[in-house]
Amino acid sequence: MTDLIRSAGLSYYPEVARSVGLDPKHMMRKVRLPLACLDKPDTPIAVTGLRRLLELSAEASGAEDFGLRLAERGGLTNFGAVGLIVREQATVGEAIEAFSRFIPIHHDGMKLDVTRNKQTVTVTQHLRGRQPTAPRQSIDMALGSVHRIIQSLFGSDWRPQEVHLHYPPPLDRKRYREFYGCRVTFNAEADSILLSAHDMERRIPSAHPLIASYLRKRIEAIETRPASWEEKVDEVVRLLLAGGDCTVERVAEHLACTRRTIHRHLAEAGTSFSAILDAQRADLVVQLIDDPGRPLADIAVQLGFSAQSARARWFRGHFGCTITAWRKGARPLAATAA
Repeated sequence: MTDLIRSAGLSYYPEVARSVGLDPKHMMRKVRLPLACLDKPDTPIAVTGLRRLLELSAEASGAEDFGLRLAERGGLTNFGAVGLIVREQATVGEAIEAFSRFIPIHHDGMKLDVTRNKQTVTVTQHLRGRQPTAPRQSIDMALGSVHRIIQSLFGSDWRPQEVHLHYPPPLDRKRYREFYGCRVTFNAEADSILLSAHDMERRIPSAHPLIASYLRKRIEAIETRPASWEEKVDEVVRLLLAGGDCTVERVAEHLACTRRTIHRHLAEAGTSFSAILDAQRADLVVQLIDDPGRPLADIAVQLGFSAQSARARWFRGHFGCTITAWRKGARPLAATAA
């Protein structure tokens, strides 16, 4: 199953890529990541595509710390609603627990385990992938981002006790010590950040309990991420259709696969891309035609029809009347029930 991540993870990629002499658009095309996702941070993209981009960028530029450079520029805003609820918790401990619970909303394949003893709290990162472990640049970007978020709760002068990384040491260990501000152990058993148990009780001055409660309820409503191919294709179709550019090829870009793979998995699930697209079109068109000032030509374009006549035939076949009649209130009972 393809894991997805919000494209906000790429917010600073163009800036970092240019800083090491790379053309960001060229690199993204090489790994078949949609360029449009740079302008839409909530767009789901395949984790495998992001990982290939980071590894290829590090190799092409010679920047061994490419993942750290991305983490260095990021922060809570990169995590969307998850970042907001973390920021509004009363204590650092509650913030880390909230981050651990809700991180899958941002990144399907990421898990954080928080363990405690009397003196130390260990935040261990797990990145799911086809290989036994995720590529190094992905680990650096993800764990570096966790570090930056915890640091933002304390202030820039805070440092963890230790950082553990499971992969062999890089050529420049000093870069890692400077980034984390503490001893960094390589060839460790896991990828983790260790901090003082006392730090967990630190209160967050900017926290607002009412906002935190409101955000928690909103996020809990969307906590369950799409798990099946059908659900993930449906999610991507809904987002792309809202932008007026939805084809099976574009969906395949976001899922880092081929159109044949999508058709095969959907057939195994007893559905098809056309059926999912048709259902999403039906939901969207009702919203669009409720605006009497929206031209019919614009509606046809957004729904992906090459001509208004094709859109008109589809609408009549689906709803049993014309858009004009629908706007006047002449809605067949079957269509209204549907």
